[in-house]
Amino acid sequence: MSSKSFVQITTDLTKGMEALRAEIPDTMKGFGSMAKEAMKAGALSALDKELIALAIGVSVHCDGCIGFHVKALIRLGVTREQLMETLGICTYMGGGPSLMYAAEAVRAYDEFTAARAVKPA
Repeated sequence: MSSKSFVQITTDLTKGMEALRAEIPDTMKGFGSMAKEAMKAGALSALDKELIALAIGVSVHCDGCIGFHVKALIRLGVTREQLMETLGICTYMGGGPSLMYAAEAVRAYDEFTAARAVKPA
């Protein structure tokens, strides 16, 4: 079993991003505005856009992207079936390396949903 924890990865990256927000606030504000506008529902739903973002994260092998986008997908109510179909496309388009990160996305989904189930409502 891998020692990689997506809860820990996203927690650690959040701390780093807080430092970036403090030290390069205009850049981070610009990035945040771009993200907010790009991810809001339009012709594509917010869920569809997060699935696309996850697919890109898998294809570029970014653990942080996988963690943050899986977390957002869970918040948006993604089904395991939607996640798996997206990861199937990632594997088809990216081959073996994408398969490895698709498996990591499944681990992230399982880790975040288990953590969410433990938290009181």
